[in-house]
Amino acid sequence: MTKFCQIALQYERSKSSFQIGHQMRQTQLRTRAKMCGITRTQDIDAVVHAGADAIGLVFFPPSPRHVSIEQAQVLAKSVPPYVQLVGLFVNASAEEIQTVLDSVPLDVLQLHGDETPEQCKQIAQQCKRRWYKAIQVKPDLDILTEIQRYQVAGASAVLLDAWHPDLKGGTGHCFDWNKFPKLDIPLILAGGLTPENVSDAIDTTAAFAVDVSGGVESAKGIKDQQLIEKFMQGVQRGSAKP
Repeated sequence: MTKFCQIALQYERSKSSFQIGHQMRQTQLRTRAKMCGITRTQDIDAVVHAGADAIGLVFFPPSPRHVSIEQAQVLAKSVPPYVQLVGLFVNASAEEIQTVLDSVPLDVLQLHGDETPEQCKQIAQQCKRRWYKAIQVKPDLDILTEIQRYQVAGASAVLLDAWHPDLKGGTGHCFDWNKFPKLDIPLILAGGLTPENVSDAIDTTAAFAVDVSGGVESAKGIKDQQLIEKFMQGVQRGSAKP
């Protein structure tokens, strides 16, 4: 092969890679956003006003953002149509989740513990809700294989979060965004997101959605209206990049 042909081939390959990446970004007009760990009705009002797509309630007692079923019932009444209500559970049984569902109109389940694909599938069948799995990105994790395990089990999406040896979400830490894959399943980015870095995070990962908790708080479980608005502005800037 002549040098000219080699250069031409390299150009076509790079052009093709650019087009594929461009097409992937063009298939989604904007990045979705979920605000997790909501504990107050005024924070729901702020989140909805700022334009978030989903609100997360934490049903995990060790979390400082945990809400009881009674609290969740009150909060759910403030969530308008077209804003999804997501319930976060950690290693909960289908029966425990169903007890919450009997009183709280959750749209989607976020399974954030050590649930296996088989357990997730069983929970979905028994509770009759769509679900997605949160995966903590450990240093030695085969991300693609792990995602595919849950995709085969019926996950509607997969959330990739920073790993911490003691915490299940809300770590305040990022993982290497360059490890964020491009797959045919909606992928949600979480971990250490803030109003200052969310635009770059979206630009780097082209994530379907971003999930924030501590990055928009003045204290654990207490959201800050200005930070919420700035975060959503960052989401819009990241979505607008070509």
